[in-house]
Amino acid sequence: MKRAVITVVGKDSVGIIASICTYLADRGINILDISQTIVDGYFNMMMVIDATSIDDQFASVSKDIKKLGRQLGMDIHCQKEEIFESMHRI
Repeated sequence: MKRAVITVVGKDSVGIIASICTYLADRGINILDISQTIVDGYFNMMMVIDATSIDDQFASVSKDIKKLGRQLGMDIHCQKEEIFESMHRI
């Protein structure tokens, strides 16, 4: 299974999780794990998704979800798991 990590950061507002989950569900992308928190009005979420079904379209999905983030006023990034791990290795 190929996995990817989606990170979401920005000011909290209604419908953030719903919008992102709807985008993923419409493309048949399964969420494997999700964690979110709100600290003093700032929203932070991390999702691990199964990217197997979008392997050949990953760049397009990553670009589209970033665009969705701009529409929501959020900073959203989607990275393949191995890249995310390499960038966050201590």
